[in-house]
Amino acid sequence: MAEKPKVAFYWCASCGGCEEAVVDLEEQILKVVDAVDIVLWPVALDFKRRDIEAMPDQSIAVAFINGGIRMSEQEEWVHMLRKKARIVVAFGACAHLGGIPGLANLADRRRIFDTVYREVPTQEGQPGTFPQESSEPDGNRLALPAFWDEVKALDQVIDVDYYLPGCAPPPKLIWGAIEAILTGALPPKGAVLSPNKACCDDCPRKDSKPDKIELTEIKRPATHVADPDLCFLAQGFVCLGPATRSGCGNPCIEGNMPCRGCMGPMDDVFDQGAKFLSAFASILAPKTEAEIDRLLDQIPDPVGTFYRFSLPKSLLHRRRPGATV
Repeated sequence: MAEKPKVAFYWCASCGGCEEAVVDLEEQILKVVDAVDIVLWPVALDFKRRDIEAMPDQSIAVAFINGGIRMSEQEEWVHMLRKKARIVVAFGACAHLGGIPGLANLADRRRIFDTVYREVPTQEGQPGTFPQESSEPDGNRLALPAFWDEVKALDQVIDVDYYLPGCAPPPKLIWGAIEAILTGALPPKGAVLSPNKACCDDCPRKDSKPDKIELTEIKRPATHVADPDLCFLAQGFVCLGPATRSGCGNPCIEGNMPCRGCMGPMDDVFDQGAKFLSAFASILAPKTEAEIDRLLDQIPDPVGTFYRFSLPKSLLHRRRPGATV
């Protein structure tokens, strides 16, 4: 009987949603378990680092790695998995683009530590007590991970073979990727395993989008309820569908929420936020600088809106040290 291909799942700086997405395969996960030998899955199975270190190089068929790279331990793990795996898949928006953890690139490590460990009203510890990279409880030295100044996408640290986008990747795409890997029917290296067309092309509201949109007001889902049958942009909501890859199945749209951009850009777009900003600027009705400023002031967090998932992979990348808002 032929040996089953070995598969590894690992998470870095992430929320755990990508792990839940694997479970969301439901009964199909039984097919996965039957077809492969899972050798690493920290959220579900008890494997140790030494177990992976002992494996021969290239002995793992595929490693699915989710989350951005935030700490030295994560860097060590992904370098090791790159060495042990024949195929590495950046699994989910955080590994693909840096994701929501990547918004921490608006600050450096010192600013983050000051906020969390010194300035928050609920801080009850000793003022200025920050996480350290080593500790000696009872005289035994314990090495701890270093916290980086910035969050990186996976391919900014190691070579990546394929990208499975989404926050989290939809089960249909996950299953399609697994089938492609098991059958060898993979596209060229570097491909994003999702259709290369805009979310708007699949949007159930696309027929309601007018030929020309002129925004005089920008609305927020927190303060306005969208008409469930009309194009979000036509109603004045910021919807990143024009600059976002399709393949998610439109769960946000079906829930009457505009696209947030988690699937990332199409193949011919480098900076997703800049692509959307270019399109967005063309539908603003005001023409004078003062009127445009008044309209844009209705977006309280432009970076978090236009670069919610993609800041580390954008042209901006991170805030320059010492820069102010």
